[in-house]
Amino acid sequence: MNVAVLVERLRASRGFAHKTDIADVVATLARGLPRGTADLAQAVAVGDDCAAIPSPDGDGYLLFAIEGLVAEFVAAMPWFAGYSGVMVNVSDIHAMGGRPIAVVDALWADGVDAARDVLAGMAAASVAYGVPVVGGHSNARSTQPQLAVAILGRARRLLSSFNARPGDRLLMAIDLRGRYEEPFPFWNASVDAPSARLRGDLELLPQLAEDGLADAAKDISMAGVLGTALMLLECSAVGARIDLDAIPRPDSVTSDADFARWLTAFPSFGFLLSVRDEHADAVIERFRARSLACEAIGVVDASREVGVTSRDGSASLWNFRDAAFIVAPPASIAPTA
Repeated sequence: MNVAVLVERLRASRGFAHKTDIADVVATLARGLPRGTADLAQAVAVGDDCAAIPSPDGDGYLLFAIEGLVAEFVAAMPWFAGYSGVMVNVSDIHAMGGRPIAVVDALWADGVDAARDVLAGMAAASVAYGVPVVGGHSNARSTQPQLAVAILGRARRLLSSFNARPGDRLLMAIDLRGRYEEPFPFWNASVDAPSARLRGDLELLPQLAEDGLADAAKDISMAGVLGTALMLLECSAVGARIDLDAIPRPDSVTSDADFARWLTAFPSFGFLLSVRDEHADAVIERFRARSLACEAIGVVDASREVGVTSRDGSASLWNFRDAAFIVAPPASIAPTA
């Protein structure tokens, strides 16, 4: 495996491109605010999986997030797109150490019949994860299918992208009991799984936060495990050295090409956690006790550069001193656990 070539492919990938677009979106929003209201752009730190808003009753945080589904995915796989709209939002809430309360959706379709599969998929995920769909917006007179789903949750203690520290061990936890939803890079370990298992697996995340074993995490997104690592590390103003050979992978990954694709996978259950060294083994054991793969794949440092290594070589994946990835705000305005 040529590590330098692999890094270049990842940097040019669609998943990385979607994430680096965030910088321009946030900057444009900030520039559009009237003078004197710029503070509104950073009322809640941008970079986490959810906005974490201190609860008005003083008991933890309200969590608020939204996911938009790629139009070609909605058109090609409407049922699974509907299912995924709920699933990925539920994952975002748990990645923050929270538990979901409810979701709403915005759906566009060319007729009600064309929307039925999307709605059926959403309903199936709602039942599987025990999260009600409580309302939303629909337009059944659109020429193009489109779906966005938003979620509300609550956390007692946060897992945040802003809490990684030098010396932490970077852990990857993932459910390998799945399959790709061809031709997309979505690793589906959810649809065929028992509902009780899905909910129990996700409950690990808020338990880790509440037990004081972890305070920094992010769910693995369409940027894959390495792109997700960049987002987590940039928010915390740190760097890391990641061992590609330590990354958990399914038995079907038997070639360099398979592994390159695996690095871009968007899993139904996949998380990165930055954990204090003294807690790492306990965290790993909790995931493994539920038959989930969990490995230490790297060590966090103060370099603000992310390097990757393997038995075949090493390369720099990203240097935050030279270029931002998603442009994290200053850590001083980040929510605290």
